[in-house]
Amino acid sequence: MSYANSVVVLDFETTGLSPDMGDRAIEIGAVRIEQGVVIERFQELMNPGQRVSGFIEDYTGISNDMLKDAAPCEEVMERFAEFVGDGNLVAHNASFDKRFLDAEFARISRRYGGGFSCSLLAARRIFQDAPNHKLGTLVRYANIPSDGTFHRALYDSEMTVKVWMAMLDSINERYDWADVPFSAIQKLNKTPKKSVHQFLSKQSIRHSA
Repeated sequence: MSYANSVVVLDFETTGLSPDMGDRAIEIGAVRIEQGVVIERFQELMNPGQRVSGFIEDYTGISNDMLKDAAPCEEVMERFAEFVGDGNLVAHNASFDKRFLDAEFARISRRYGGGFSCSLLAARRIFQDAPNHKLGTLVRYANIPSDGTFHRALYDSEMTVKVWMAMLDSINERYDWADVPFSAIQKLNKTPKKSVHQFLSKQSIRHSA
């Protein structure tokens, strides 16, 4: 069984919002955790073969000058595919990152063997009292130390790991459930918020029996 505390957490910076509109990845950052401990990191800029807009330069801090000597997306994504292997994947607002991962992997005819889960959807259910569920807000809500330098891929991945582990710790504290299966978080993310307590109570009893 694969557990939620052993995953690859990833984050993309991109030229825009949609690979369907021709947008490409410009940076990938990822952190591998095993049993809640960071054991490996991956970070690379990548040249998308097109200029990035002034808005994206300002938003990410990644300039066209920084990208001109970076390896092409295809080379970086080949290396990232090796890094990921068959691990389960997590991202904050995963629908965005999954679209870009799928699009970039399709260009090099690669696939990932693991599942995908979203820390934002999980946070909406586990941290229901948070003011909102943006990554920076959750970092503050969970009292996680931060220098506030968001919108670079590796830093956002590191912060997502800490929020993810804070959520797993919260489940353990409330439901005495230390080893949460990855599949349980995937199911939780589809559970209505009002039913979360009932879902986690039943799941923890079933898995500890």
